[in-house]
Order: sequence, then structure tokens, then C-alpha cells
Amino acid sequence: MKNCISIEVNKRTQTFDLSLALLLSLCLLAFATPLRGQSISPEPRRTPLLNGLNVLYYQQPSSPNVLLKLRIQSGASFDLAGKEGTIALLGDALFPDETTREYFTDELGGRLEVETTYDSLTVTLEGKASEYERIVESLRNALLNTPLSAEVVARLRERRAKAAQERDATFSGAADRAALHRLFGAYPYGRSVTGTAESLARIERADLMLARERFLNSDNATLVVSGNVEYNRAMRVLRQLLGAWRKGDRTFPPTFRQPEKVDKRTLFIDLTASGSSAYEVRLAARGVARTEADRTAARLLAFIARARWLKASGATNEDSINVHHDGFALGGVFMMSATVNEAATAARALQTAREILRTLATAPVSATELAQAKASATAGLASDPNTADALALFWLDREMYKITSVDESRLINNLSISDVQRVASKLFLNGEFAVVAAGDIKQLRTLMPFEAYLESNHASPSSSPPPPPRRP
Repeated sequence: MKNCISIEVNKRTQTFDLSLALLLSLCLLAFATPLRGQSISPEPRRTPLLNGLNVLYYQQPSSPNVLLKLRIQSGASFDLAGKEGTIALLGDALFPDETTREYFTDELGGRLEVETTYDSLTVTLEGKASEYERIVESLRNALLNTPLSAEVVARLRERRAKAAQERDATFSGAADRAALHRLFGAYPYGRSVTGTAESLARIERADLMLARERFLNSDNATLVVSGNVEYNRAMRVLRQLLGAWRKGDRTFPPTFRQPEKVDKRTLFIDLTASGSSAYEVRLAARGVARTEADRTAARLLAFIARARWLKASGATNEDSINVHHDGFALGGVFMMSATVNEAATAARALQTAREILRTLATAPVSATELAQAKASATAGLASDPNTADALALFWLDREMYKITSVDESRLINNLSISDVQRVASKLFLNGEFAVVAAGDIKQLRTLMPFEAYLESNHASPSSSPPPPPRRP
């Protein structure tokens, strides 16, 4: 009988031990398994070249390709007044021939892209890892022997001016540009990144050569190399081909005169001459910089404001209403935009938009609104944060904006109702909004008789005034 009792106790003890071990294993697995969007990105190997080029290397043996992503840390903010589009045009000149892009797509099985923002110029080259040397050589030729002949400059300028005319011919693009100009004036964020037909016409070959000399330098850049290329091979090729890329003789920090106070009067833009019956409305406020911790709360505010605007308007076409916040190095933009078919709807949309921002600044959002905004913001994160492109962008942004490695989803989920209201008060409580209404001005004036306004007969606001003539 004693033996039977002993055997039963041992079985219970073993069962308890197994259950405890299983529970501990599940707990460890839960903590070890990252949630979607968490900061699980690996760290690249950092190696500066003698010329100051900052190289971030990460090997991905499972990938058949290699990715090079170069970021010049000076963008369209440095365009000279009246010559907007200079940096974008310089980016075009790096690879002026379409055959080069076709070569990367068809022969190397990859891509070649150049993107200009207010803050930077980013070049992306991707292709077969076996062709790594050729890819670096293509980048070398673009940087060290940028084709800036008069013929090439004229061709690229004409192509970009045509694209600018097509963009500004759309009422939506014209309203966006007008709102930014009203919000920032002559400050860089009030100008077009890619330029206008007028500003591009003023850009000369000498302007591009000056921009190249000032900004296209090795110590003003960071290069990510990621893919199936061994480290020693990668660095040997970079030293051989990019080691001769020269450093700048001095730096040009982004110090600009601060923008004036926002003119609160509504800008009416007359579209009747075009024969269009559509109306475009814009309400814009100055936002927060990409480097500020409040940037995440500003994103959530955009989702909340859009949801309220959609509900108040009863819009059946959700694409006609948009709210977004864009952060840059020195500031940001909170933009509310809508496309409607009637003047009364346009007037009502502006009134509702103002009321939404006023309410956000003075009263807390509901827990349900915050939860929905968090869900929308999290859904907008990269589906796979560990792709080569997503990792490269994260590393480059971290270098440029000095952001921490804290994952974006955690920042989103940690925000409280009071955090969101604090940022809303910071952005909207002063009521300094740039307001634009485009359409039939007569009807708009009738529906908004007490509105202080300015009028424009042009669908596209004029570019910055031309620079003064050069002295002999």
C-alpha cells in the first residue's frame, strides 16, 4: 500500500513539473516573439571611409540581390529663392538617360530611383549581387562625373517643367501649393520641392554646378549596402570606386529665416475660367518636426480629424476628404483637404474643419477615437520592417533625424488621451490656419459674407519672385 501511494505522488510531481515547464516555455516564447512593427531591426556595421562617407553595411545571405541606398543630407530646402527645383533637377542629372534605368530593371533585375524631399536627395540602386561592382561603378560615374552639359541641362529642365505644368494644371495640386505658400510664405516649406515651370526656367547650368559643389559631397552623405555581398568585397570596391569622391570644403547647415505669422484671411482662387464646377478647400496648420517626439501624436490627430470630418460631411466618396501630417527636419504641415461639387458644401466643409480643430485643441478625444486612430496608424506601418528597403530607410532616417531605435508601434500604443490633446492644443489653439477655397468666387463670397479674404484669378499661385539681376 505504501508503494502504491509513493508511485501516485511521484506521478503527480512529474505532472506538476511538466506543466510548470510548459508554462515557463510559453511565457518565454511570448516575450521572445516580437509583435508586428516592434523594433527588431538588426544593427548595420558602420565603417566611415577616409573621405568622410558614412557606410552602413548589412549582409543578407538569403537575398540574390544587393541594395545600395545613398542619402545626400541636403534637399530642396536649399534651393535658391526663385529657383525652386534645383536639387530635384540635380537629382535628374545623376542618371539623365532612361536607358540606365532600363538596364537596372531588365539586365540587373532591380531598380534605379532618385527621390528629392525638402530634407534630402536619396538614390536607390538595386540589382544582382554578382553585379555589385557594376552597380557601384554606376553610382561612382553619377557622383564624380555628373553630366551637366548645356544640352543635358536643357533637356532635363524641359522635361521637369512639362511635368510641373501638368501637376499645377490639376486644381488639387494648385490648391495644395497655394495652401503651403499661405502657411509658410518664402520659408522653404512654402515652396515646391520639384519646382514650377517658372522657377525651373530660371535655373541655369551654373546653378546646378554650384549645388553639386556645395551639397554633393562624400562627408554630406550616408550609404547603406545591404544584400548578399561579403563585407571585405563590399568595402574594397567602395574604397576603390568611391574613395576619390571629394569632401566638401565647408558645411551648409539648414538655418533659414523663420516664417512670418500666418495670414488668417481665406484665399479665394477663381476656377470659373477653366469651366470646372469642382471646388477645392484646404485648411493647413504648422506641424511638428520629424525630430520631435510629438510627431507620433500629430499622426494620430490626422486620423481622428479625418474620421470626424467624414462623419460630419456625410461624404460617400471617402477619397474626396484627406487629412495628413508631414514632418520635416525643421517643422511640419498638418493639412486638411477636400474636393466637393457645390459651393455650399465647400463653405460648410471649411466651417466644419475649423470647428474640428478647435474642439481637438480644447477637449479630449474619446477612448474609442484614440483606439481607432492607433489601429489605423499601426496598419500603415511597413508590413515587414525587416525587408532590405525598410531597414535601409530606417537606418538613414535614424542617421539624419537622430531618432531613437524605439519602434514606432510602441510609440503609437503608449500615447494617452492627454498626450494627444496636449499636441492638439500646441498645434491648433492659436487658430493660425492657412485657408484656401478654389472654385466660383462669386458663390463662395455669397455663402461666406463675413469671411476676410483675398482673391486670385490664377489656378496656380505664382512662384517666388525672380532673384534680382546679377551685378556685372
